[in-house]
Amino acid sequence: MNQETAVIRNFSVPLSATPRGARLARLLACEQLREWGLPLDPAEHLVAELAANAVTHGRVPGRDFRLTLYVVGETLRIEVTDTRGDRLPHPELPSPEAESGRGLLLVAALSTRWGVSPGPAPRKTVWAEVTFP
Repeated sequence: MNQETAVIRNFSVPLSATPRGARLARLLACEQLREWGLPLDPAEHLVAELAANAVTHGRVPGRDFRLTLYVVGETLRIEVTDTRGDRLPHPELPSPEAESGRGLLLVAALSTRWGVSPGPAPRKTVWAEVTFP
Protein backbone atom coordinates (compact mmCIF):
# COMPACT_ATOMS: atom_id res chain seq x y z
CA MET A 1 0.00 0.00 0.00
CA ASN A 2 1.38 3.39 -1.04
CA GLN A 3 0.32 6.21 1.23
CA GLU A 4 1.42 9.82 1.05
CA THR A 5 1.65 11.70 4.30
CA ALA A 6 1.36 15.45 4.50
CA VAL A 7 3.74 17.25 6.78
CA ILE A 8 1.93 19.76 8.96
CA ARG A 9 4.17 22.30 10.60
CA ASN A 10 2.83 24.44 13.44
CA PHE A 11 3.91 27.03 15.95
CA SER A 12 1.82 28.52 18.76
CA VAL A 13 2.64 30.95 21.54
CA PRO A 14 0.67 33.06 24.05
CA LEU A 15 1.69 36.72 24.19
CA SER A 16 0.78 39.68 26.36
CA ALA A 17 -1.96 41.87 24.90
CA THR A 18 0.33 44.89 24.74
CA PRO A 19 2.16 46.71 21.94
CA ARG A 20 5.29 44.83 23.03
CA GLY A 21 3.41 41.51 22.67
CA ALA A 22 2.27 42.49 19.17
CA ARG A 23 5.85 43.34 18.18
CA LEU A 24 7.09 40.06 19.65
CA ALA A 25 4.43 38.18 17.63
CA ARG A 26 5.88 39.61 14.41
CA LEU A 27 9.47 38.86 15.43
CA LEU A 28 8.70 35.27 16.50
CA ALA A 29 6.68 34.63 13.35
CA CYS A 30 9.55 35.86 11.17
CA GLU A 31 12.02 33.63 12.97
CA GLN A 32 9.72 30.61 12.60
CA LEU A 33 9.14 31.30 8.90
CA ARG A 34 12.91 31.53 8.36
CA GLU A 35 13.35 28.19 10.15
CA TRP A 36 10.74 26.63 7.86
CA GLY A 37 12.38 28.19 4.79
CA LEU A 38 9.30 30.25 3.88
CA PRO A 39 9.27 33.81 2.56
CA LEU A 40 8.54 36.56 5.06
CA ASP A 41 6.47 38.61 2.65
CA PRO A 42 3.48 39.00 3.03
CA ALA A 43 3.22 36.86 6.20
CA GLU A 44 5.20 39.32 8.32
CA HIS A 45 2.75 42.11 7.48
CA LEU A 46 -0.27 39.90 8.13
CA VAL A 47 1.01 38.87 11.56
CA ALA A 48 1.75 42.51 12.40
CA GLU A 49 -1.75 43.66 11.44
CA LEU A 50 -3.60 40.80 13.14
CA ALA A 51 -1.55 41.10 16.33
CA ALA A 52 -1.97 44.89 16.41
CA ASN A 53 -5.74 44.44 16.05
CA ALA A 54 -5.80 41.88 18.88
CA VAL A 55 -3.92 44.27 21.14
CA THR A 56 -5.97 47.31 20.15
CA HIS A 57 -9.49 45.96 19.68
CA GLY A 58 -9.43 42.52 21.33
CA ARG A 59 -7.62 43.37 24.54
CA VAL A 60 -8.99 42.48 27.94
CA PRO A 61 -6.70 43.55 30.80
CA GLY A 62 -4.87 40.58 32.28
CA ARG A 63 -5.59 38.25 29.35
CA ASP A 64 -3.13 37.20 26.66
CA PHE A 65 -3.64 36.68 22.96
CA ARG A 66 -2.29 33.69 21.03
CA LEU A 67 -0.38 33.56 17.76
CA THR A 68 -0.57 30.29 15.83
CA LEU A 69 1.05 29.44 12.51
CA TYR A 70 0.23 26.32 10.49
CA VAL A 71 1.72 25.17 7.23
CA VAL A 72 -0.16 22.52 5.32
CA GLY A 73 1.14 21.81 1.85
CA GLU A 74 1.66 25.17 0.17
CA THR A 75 -0.61 27.15 2.51
CA LEU A 76 0.41 29.13 5.56
CA ARG A 77 -2.42 29.89 7.99
CA ILE A 78 -1.89 32.67 10.50
CA GLU A 79 -4.26 32.74 13.48
CA VAL A 80 -4.52 35.34 16.21
CA THR A 81 -6.88 34.49 19.06
CA ASP A 82 -8.02 37.12 21.56
CA THR A 83 -10.55 37.18 24.38
CA ARG A 84 -13.05 39.64 22.91
CA GLY A 85 -15.38 37.29 21.08
CA ASP A 86 -18.08 39.92 21.43
CA ARG A 87 -16.17 42.31 19.12
CA LEU A 88 -16.00 40.89 15.61
CA PRO A 89 -13.79 42.65 13.09
CA HIS A 90 -15.27 44.27 10.01
CA PRO A 91 -13.30 46.17 7.39
CA GLU A 92 -14.41 49.71 6.68
CA LEU A 93 -13.12 52.37 4.36
CA PRO A 94 -11.68 55.11 6.60
CA SER A 95 -11.72 58.72 5.58
CA PRO A 96 -8.64 59.79 3.59
CA GLU A 97 -7.49 61.89 6.57
CA ALA A 98 -7.73 59.03 9.09
CA GLU A 99 -4.43 57.86 10.58
CA SER A 100 -5.68 54.32 11.27
CA GLY A 101 -8.43 51.91 10.29
CA ARG A 102 -6.86 50.25 7.25
CA GLY A 103 -5.56 47.07 8.91
CA LEU A 104 -8.25 44.67 7.73
CA LEU A 105 -8.14 46.15 4.23
CA LEU A 106 -4.43 45.28 4.18
CA VAL A 107 -5.16 41.79 5.49
CA ALA A 108 -7.73 41.28 2.72
CA ALA A 109 -5.33 42.58 0.06
CA LEU A 110 -2.28 40.58 1.21
CA SER A 111 -3.91 37.24 2.00
CA THR A 112 -5.34 34.53 -0.22
CA ARG A 113 -8.34 34.52 2.11
CA TRP A 114 -9.16 35.55 5.67
CA GLY A 115 -11.95 35.27 8.19
CA VAL A 116 -13.08 34.99 11.79
CA SER A 117 -13.84 31.85 13.81
CA PRO A 118 -15.84 32.15 17.04
CA GLY A 119 -15.12 30.62 20.45
CA PRO A 120 -14.85 28.93 22.69
CA ALA A 121 -16.26 31.82 24.70
CA PRO A 122 -15.02 34.42 25.31
CA ARG A 123 -12.56 34.00 22.42
CA LYS A 124 -12.47 34.61 18.70
CA THR A 125 -9.78 33.82 16.16
CA VAL A 126 -9.01 36.07 13.23
CA TRP A 127 -7.10 34.17 10.58
CA ALA A 128 -5.46 34.76 7.23
CA GLU A 129 -4.05 32.32 4.70
CA VAL A 130 -1.27 32.74 2.19
CA THR A 131 -0.63 30.22 -0.56
CA PHE A 132 2.94 30.01 -1.79
CA PRO A 133 3.68 29.14 -5.42
